[in-house]
Amino acid sequence: MPPNKALNNARNSLEGLTTGDAFGEKFFIDEDAAVQAARNHQLPEAPWSMTDDSIMAIGIYQVLEECGEIDRDILSKVFARNYMKDPVRGYGRMAHNVLQRIERGEHWRDVASSVFDGTGSYGNGGAMRVAPVGAYFAEDIERVIKESQKSAEITHTHPEGQAGAIAVALASGWVVRNSDSLTGKSIGDFYDHLLSYVPDSETRSGILRARDIPGTYSSEDAACILGNGSQISAQDTVPFTIWCTAWNLGNYEEALWKTVSGLGDRDTTCAIVGGILASGGKETIPDRWIESRESIYGWLLVSD
Repeated sequence: MPPNKALNNARNSLEGLTTGDAFGEKFFIDEDAAVQAARNHQLPEAPWSMTDDSIMAIGIYQVLEECGEIDRDILSKVFARNYMKDPVRGYGRMAHNVLQRIERGEHWRDVASSVFDGTGSYGNGGAMRVAPVGAYFAEDIERVIKESQKSAEITHTHPEGQAGAIAVALASGWVVRNSDSLTGKSIGDFYDHLLSYVPDSETRSGILRARDIPGTYSSEDAACILGNGSQISAQDTVPFTIWCTAWNLGNYEEALWKTVSGLGDRDTTCAIVGGILASGGKETIPDRWIESRESIYGWLLVSD
């Protein structure tokens, strides 16, 4: 795939991810009110502000644009630089610690491997930002796996955290390759692709469970079975987002309503689903939604 086409795919994914993230963030209100608004498709008032999910995804896009691959040393510095520009974006405690230490000059490998008493993080942070990687390398599945894992391990050395990132990137790449016929594609094909490549893990087991949940289930019921990101772990987040994606292939808007109805870590779940589905083309995102989201352009212009 020509580099400009690959970068365009990544940009489409980034637009969908950042819009989904900002949309989901607006639903951190009273839970009953959030569910009612989602059921009525009641759009939140603009503007919609982005969270750390978007800022880190923007960092990934910047490195893909500059390097054509995930250079972990460069990406770690971009993550830290963008963090320091605006630390109040909803970063978790672990992310604050890791990014501040990288900014002070510690190597990302030493920092990431030291968290949680040396077990590494299995949080959903690697998954929330990775969809543009899958879109960029869509035509090379082995690169999708390799580069998505690299993008995760800067902050997530635990296998579950990396499995979540790999699963989301694989989904994003699949959408790119099938973008001309998404609405006619078999949901089974989508699941089969992911299950063929996601490493053995709790995350993969959750995707296997998701495959057996009908689309007629409510988001609340699916979240009860799969999780909805409330535990902030990859295994508690990614299976639900894959289920929401699978039953709404080619329909960004409906997928996001379904996702946010599941509550939980709703900015992150919506970022993941939005990043996957928009990989097939930015035109899937309603114009009003993009107009409501804060602009990403200032962030993309950030330089050393």
